[in-house]
Amino acid sequence: MRRRGMSGDLKWNKIMGACLGTAFAILVVQQVSGMVYHTKQPEKMGYFVDAPDESAAGAAEAALPIDWGTVLPTADLAAGEAAFARCQACHTVNSGGADGIGPNLFAVVGGPAMHRAGFAYSDAMAKHKAEAPTWSYDELDHFINAPGRYVPGTKMSFAGIRDEKTRINLIAWLRTQGSGGYAIPAPDPARQPGAAAPAEGEAPAAEGAAATEAGSAPADAPAADAPATQATNPAPQA
Repeated sequence: MRRRGMSGDLKWNKIMGACLGTAFAILVVQQVSGMVYHTKQPEKMGYFVDAPDESAAGAAEAALPIDWGTVLPTADLAAGEAAFARCQACHTVNSGGADGIGPNLFAVVGGPAMHRAGFAYSDAMAKHKAEAPTWSYDELDHFINAPGRYVPGTKMSFAGIRDEKTRINLIAWLRTQGSGGYAIPAPDPARQPGAAAPAEGEAPAAEGAAATEAGSAPADAPAADAPATQATNPAPQA
């Protein structure tokens, strides 16, 4: 009996010893691994990438509105038509063309917001129309630049075209599609380089007499509202 009791005690001692040994081995491996694979943050970066701050860039772009009287006469219409090719999945622009995911854009420049009767525009566009009833040059530019930011809640699933020159060419070409009667304003010195930017809270100068009379307002998305083309998605919808 005595020998059996001692044998049982040794058995449990061996089991406990094995468990303690395993735990000790794991701790040692962790410590050694930490020493071997330890990485130290460099005191100095290997190289510096001078990326412009987006907020600063945005502020610079907004400093002066586009002088349409200067840029439209010299716009590249071929480049504008090429830009619209990216919008054709959602929009047509021919006279009498059918609506697609977005409304037909014939005569959209200078035309009324939500110009297509029967098209299912978003509530956000309807609300925006009350503030800006016409697709002026400025309105189209703001909307195409960032639809979701300019008309929060729009159905337009389009990130926007950040390149100003591309937007100018596109709007100039859209004007040739049934909007030739919408006048190009005279060059505006207040919108040209060297002119003082509008004071905070002060509205920028109007596009010009003809454009002002026509009014101004954006539209919703290719999915259902206004004009807008994309650098990667469909075009503007009116």
